[in-house]
Amino acid sequence: MMLARVRAGFERLLEAIVFVLMVGLAGEVTIGVVFRAAGESLVWYDEVAAILLSWLTYYGAALAAMKRAHIGFSGLVDAMRPAPRVVAVLFAEACVLGFFALLGWVSWTVMDVLATDYLVSLPDISVKYTQSVVWISAVLFIAAELLILPQLIAEARRPGPMHRTEVNP
Repeated sequence: MMLARVRAGFERLLEAIVFVLMVGLAGEVTIGVVFRAAGESLVWYDEVAAILLSWLTYYGAALAAMKRAHIGFSGLVDAMRPAPRVVAVLFAEACVLGFFALLGWVSWTVMDVLATDYLVSLPDISVKYTQSVVWISAVLFIAAELLILPQLIAEARRPGPMHRTEVNP
């Protein structure tokens, strides 16, 4: 029960982050269009829009992991008996966790290199800040995968197809 509440809270947090980013991006694009139509282009518009879109992509990927909404092929795993299916699920999860752990670690180590770079249109904002989304979202993705892992294992142990698009709380 406690895990279900943590999972639901984490999902709500990711939904809130994605919502704020979507509203921010939509607002920023709208403001940019209005200013361009008025003949007064904002110098920072394109750079900020690109950053917001990348943040939305990374945080949205963590939310999709939480909802098990990423593209996948479950036919092979569904055709397996429960014992080998558990092994396959654990192997797949280990690969995903390993990839995001590596991504998080590499992006964290690059932060020192980016500390001396600043945005072109907003020179007071460090690229280190804007690119921190990579390691932060890697941590969030790992957390999402670990939170859904118990239910994945439980589904893998049952006979029949296991693929569902969402984890039940």
